[in-house]
Amino acid sequence: MNKYGAEFLGTLWLVLGGCGSAVLAATFPGVGIGLHGVSLAFGLTVVTMAYAIGHISGCHLNPAVSIGLWAGGRFPANQLVPYIVAQVLGAIAAGAVLYTIASGAVGFDAAKGFASNGYGAHSPGGYTFMAALVCEVVMTAFFLFVIMGATHGRAPAGFAPLAIGLCLTLIHLVSIPVTNTSVNPARSTGVAVFAGGWAVEQLWLFWVAPILGGVAGAIAYRFVTSEDPSPAPIVGKN
Repeated sequence: MNKYGAEFLGTLWLVLGGCGSAVLAATFPGVGIGLHGVSLAFGLTVVTMAYAIGHISGCHLNPAVSIGLWAGGRFPANQLVPYIVAQVLGAIAAGAVLYTIASGAVGFDAAKGFASNGYGAHSPGGYTFMAALVCEVVMTAFFLFVIMGATHGRAPAGFAPLAIGLCLTLIHLVSIPVTNTSVNPARSTGVAVFAGGWAVEQLWLFWVAPILGGVAGAIAYRFVTSEDPSPAPIVGKN
């Protein structure tokens, strides 16, 4: 149960830190952190939690990562469902905490978005469904490719959290205008259930696309490396 507890708390931190920065700080008058700050916040949540719980659970924090690592031969199938349940529950708990904080401001309305992911009229840049689909699949594929490489047995020891966190930061810098960046079904679910309406209606895409991308990225990495020790922990020893 310690692994599942770590995934719950780690995903809670990711959603609270990343989505919290978007909801509370991105457009704060005078000192808003904007797209760059939100991107960095998501990356920092992964870096900090990878060092904190990487040796406990591997610090997946993301159903697409867990499924991708399974597809890449790095994760046992019998732990997939418990990991995903823990991640989604952690994300929803984070959404509840963020909703409680954000609703303390006059004029707050979760239906306006609440850092939810969307396409078409609900894309920050008005991008189409097809653009959102391609973006989420490709970005998640490269995320898994980096995760597989950074945690390879021959990779420099101790640097995986930095590589993975910086990769997530870069992904957000590119894709926030397109979908508000998911690459993580739990992250999308954690805020969509509070935004309701269109956010829930479009949520399916932000499960399907990241999972497809995660599997593709993991398989692509196994294709380009001839030797891949399994399992390979993020930090320390699992």
